[in-house]
Amino acid sequence: MLAMAAFATKALKRDDRRLIIHFDYDCFVSLLQDIFTFIRYFTLGCLIMLYAAVFEKEDPKLRYMPLAVQQKQIIVTCNYEARRQGLHKLQRVTEARKTCPNAVIVLGEDLTRFRNASKENYDFLKRFAWSGRAERLGFDEVFIDVTDMVDYNLEMLNPHSLQSSFFHLSRNDPTLGFGFDCSNIAGHVVPENHTGIDTAMDQDIGSLYMRLLLGSHLAQHLRHQLEEHQGYSSTVGISTSKLISKLIGNVNKPKGQTTLLPPYTAPDNGESNIASFLDEHDIGKIPGIGFKSAQKIRDHVLARPAAFDNGLVYGGTKENVKVRDVRLFPFMGVEVLEKLLGGSGSPKDIARRVWSLINGIDTSEVGRTREVPQQISIEDSYIRLDAMAEVERELKLLSRSLLTRIRIDLSCMEDHDDVPVEDEGTELATNGTPSSRQWLAYPKTLRLTTRPRPALNSDGTRSRTFNRISRSCDMPSLVLNLSDSIEDQSEVLVRETLIPLFQKLHPEKSEWDLSLMNLCAASISLTARSSRDGAGRDISKMFKMQERVLKDWKVEERDAAPVNIYSADLDEGLLEAVENEPLVATKETFGAVVANGKDEAIQETQENDNIWESDDEVPGLNYTCTMCGLAMPDFAITAHERFHDLPD
Repeated sequence: MLAMAAFATKALKRDDRRLIIHFDYDCFVSLLQDIFTFIRYFTLGCLIMLYAAVFEKEDPKLRYMPLAVQQKQIIVTCNYEARRQGLHKLQRVTEARKTCPNAVIVLGEDLTRFRNASKENYDFLKRFAWSGRAERLGFDEVFIDVTDMVDYNLEMLNPHSLQSSFFHLSRNDPTLGFGFDCSNIAGHVVPENHTGIDTAMDQDIGSLYMRLLLGSHLAQHLRHQLEEHQGYSSTVGISTSKLISKLIGNVNKPKGQTTLLPPYTAPDNGESNIASFLDEHDIGKIPGIGFKSAQKIRDHVLARPAAFDNGLVYGGTKENVKVRDVRLFPFMGVEVLEKLLGGSGSPKDIARRVWSLINGIDTSEVGRTREVPQQISIEDSYIRLDAMAEVERELKLLSRSLLTRIRIDLSCMEDHDDVPVEDEGTELATNGTPSSRQWLAYPKTLRLTTRPRPALNSDGTRSRTFNRISRSCDMPSLVLNLSDSIEDQSEVLVRETLIPLFQKLHPEKSEWDLSLMNLCAASISLTARSSRDGAGRDISKMFKMQERVLKDWKVEERDAAPVNIYSADLDEGLLEAVENEPLVATKETFGAVVANGKDEAIQETQENDNIWESDDEVPGLNYTCTMCGLAMPDFAITAHERFHDLPD
């Protein structure tokens, strides 16, 4: 079986030249609690431990209390203290109260402060990345590519004094950095029972080990800086890809960091540390392998449909199919995965990508987070939604949230092109947006999505479904009117656009039994900006500044020549000619020019008057190429000579 696995993976090649650090803020939401007591906060069930840290930052007492965040009747996240007392995410609220009666359960709606805190943390960490490659994932995760920083510091290391090493945070300022002990890796390592690495025995392994060692000390420094200056603790993973750095960081939570040690490539008759680490993960826990793909793989390995959990959680499965089970399954490879996962509508080359992830290979780059999102989406789930009046009410709530989010994320103050809106969710929702704002970007498409439940089966059960249906249209222009209130825009948007879209989705008048509705502003395009990251350049400011900038060069027609602007020794005939015709200058009479109120003499032109008499000659073509006879202006001579020097 190992031989078959080796044969199936021989075409896959690793590239471990990068060094990537993954940050996951600990209990992000609980650090923001305290400013407003018993305020409702909205949370997303897909974000793990995201909001706890935000509450705890504002009220440190909550760090030692069990804190949970509720959406609908479900606990969507809780802090570590609550988990120690038996609570867990996606637990019923009634069950949570029985399990932990002293738990503080907070309702949620407004995400503004969490978005702002997430952006501040991202901006703080991004400043350390020389390459600018810092990618935000959700609210509470950040990837940073520090390859160039690690490579630079590897060259600067003194091998004779590793215990007194200095990590340079700047190429230009040798004093900017921190001291560290380069004889040991900072934080935890996997595998824990390693006996050390002889860097001289294998040059490749030794180089990778030293780069991981440097990365671990940089990660530790950034963790401490983030907690000291921003007030947020984090869990960190260090490796050579986004996949491994994200997974390895989960090993020591909270406030820990973990590095996966080499070898990353399997030695002869052995197994790599990456394979050993990944093999114990469930196939559905691998980032990049979605729920549907994981289910198809489980069904294939088990040779039957995998059993589901009957709880509230969509996608919960009772059966654990590990990566090792898939990797060593007979004949498993790209061809088999193509049959399982490929087909109409599937992403291109999905089989090879999934097979690479199963083998611990992830070549995806750390991207640069866009200043504006690619789309803005607002959704809510329901136990049962099957009446038009209820649909209209929910669409109004969703549309208000969407319009508020559009204005916050896509507009800025007119005088500060690059400063987005901060902390304006409540004000925008009630008072609209000031006319002094301008759009950074605008959405072109509005999409409405619903998820209807299937009809009951004959035995009274209901089949699980995750299928959504949607309809799109052009975004109404009224959304871009910043002078109207969000409340008024929402009423018109629902009445004239969203209700007709819903009726196209569901022609029947009732009994839809919807479990979810989603509104999305998509196809977001940058507007013209005065900064270089816009779509084109905004020249409106140029016209506003035109009067002030050009006032010294403005030409005015006057009846008499200005006083004291000519030299005293000018010829009286010349002075008389200029006074009589102040706006007409000839070669014979023009001997001075007025600029900025000063007298400046200019040289008379030496050009031949006959140059304007020829219809065949083109003015300015003063040079003729001796090789091809082409006439050209002087500034083009060098480039033209280079053209002749090019090989045939």
